[in-house]
Amino acid sequence: MTWRVVVADRLAASGLNLLSGTPEIEVIDVAGKAGELDRVIAGADALIVRSETRVTASLMARAPHLRVVARAGTGVDTIDVHAATRRGIAVMNAPGANTVSAGEHAMGLLLSLVRRISDAAAAMRAGQWDRKKFEGTELRGKTMGIVGLGRIGGHVAQLARAFGMQVVGHDPYLLPERAAELHVRLLTIDALLRAVDVVTLHVALTDETHHLIDANRLKLMKPTAVLINTARGELVDEVALADAIREKRIGGAALDVFSVEPLPADSPLRGLDRVILTPHLAASTAEAQERVAMEISAAVRDALVAGDLSFAINVPGMGGDLLRRLAPLLDLARRLGRLALALADGPVKAVEVAYGGKEEAAQRPVLVSALEGLLAAMNAGPVSLVNAQVLAEEKGIQLGMRTGAPEAGFETSVGVKVDTARGRVRVAGALIGGSHGRVVRIDDYHVDVAPDGWMLVVRNRDVPGVIGRVGSALGSAGINIASYHQARRSTQGGGTDALAAINVDQALTNGILDKLQALPDVLDVRLANFGD
Repeated sequence: MTWRVVVADRLAASGLNLLSGTPEIEVIDVAGKAGELDRVIAGADALIVRSETRVTASLMARAPHLRVVARAGTGVDTIDVHAATRRGIAVMNAPGANTVSAGEHAMGLLLSLVRRISDAAAAMRAGQWDRKKFEGTELRGKTMGIVGLGRIGGHVAQLARAFGMQVVGHDPYLLPERAAELHVRLLTIDALLRAVDVVTLHVALTDETHHLIDANRLKLMKPTAVLINTARGELVDEVALADAIREKRIGGAALDVFSVEPLPADSPLRGLDRVILTPHLAASTAEAQERVAMEISAAVRDALVAGDLSFAINVPGMGGDLLRRLAPLLDLARRLGRLALALADGPVKAVEVAYGGKEEAAQRPVLVSALEGLLAAMNAGPVSLVNAQVLAEEKGIQLGMRTGAPEAGFETSVGVKVDTARGRVRVAGALIGGSHGRVVRIDDYHVDVAPDGWMLVVRNRDVPGVIGRVGSALGSAGINIASYHQARRSTQGGGTDALAAINVDQALTNGILDKLQALPDVLDVRLANFGD
């Protein structure tokens, strides 16, 4: 199979070469070609972007085969992650590749601002020589406040300490142990703004962080304090910031990112004294471009070719090594989900998945894999590990997961229980030799059958002649039987009934199911399709 990767924004040649050198991948590079993306997106299996292309729900709707959207950089605020997740599209980024370049750019902006370097350089170009006008301040002994202590914020903390600065931070998700490692004292955002000489922003853009620095918070800062933003423009109320600088309520700002990019010519930030503006350069180093390109290209390649979702931010707990190790088990879970739906009567109200085995991390992958199979059999639209749980919850299906001992006689097993208004269905499967799965139980019947192709499940009275009549009916219809497993169960009434699990080579059409259902002593007939 050939996977088509569309590259919408500029990507270093090393990344393009990595992708195009993979035999299973075709690369379509439309970076810098206005209008070309709309022409090629319909055939895309993966889309790689940077900050220029916004991946909206409508764009993804025009790409019916899309499986991966990858941003060559940090953050995913230019991607509609909710819409992607609902579509079953994995969203990826390369969060660590530009750590050094972004951290160094933040410090470079800070040095340029407090030492008046850019202003002095402009004056020199104009033929001036005014040393006193551009007197600056030192960083040593000052206090830096870092908002967001992830990879980049943590690196900035190290650089600031090297300059002899005291460092405080705000990050509601940072563990105290990590703060201690960084030698950072954690404060509330308001306390931080009151205390520091420098505020630098390194958080993602979310609903909670939009205009995190607004007019009210700017009033908390010292008149000499400065603001650095190399994260996202929308973190700052730019109009309020311009007012604060113009009125000398804060000491200045250095900005690399803006709410609208390119920055409009009439932006109130342009032309202000004590303001440095750069055109989104934080990741623009040769080294960062190489790292980002290689990292994101490898992630896209592995996702398409090997199903590795390690870099997907909307598929937590599903690293590539784990998925590869669990591949036979997850395939079995999907097939059991399909079988359970085929046997269920009416709309599904609840699904419980049971895992028996030694791999502690298998629980969630097994659950979503079973849901993936069940929802695919429902024809619920594009469904994958990414959106299976979301789609199930949207349908009002109650979900449960339990662990325990595997099915008797096996080391690893999966069970799927489905509840409807009309009753309950339980199926179970086990791995044989750790590599291939078998269906080992349907309700209370012990069976041993491969979950392949098409499977007939026939419930009947345990009386002579039923097997022959079912076989004859299938033979008369030209249906070849691959395997026929008969199981019996004693009932409380003293009589017995039985169940047959029959693998057949093709679908049953032209009313064959109805003919089987009408046979003497046949109680119920179902057909499961294990195909993709």
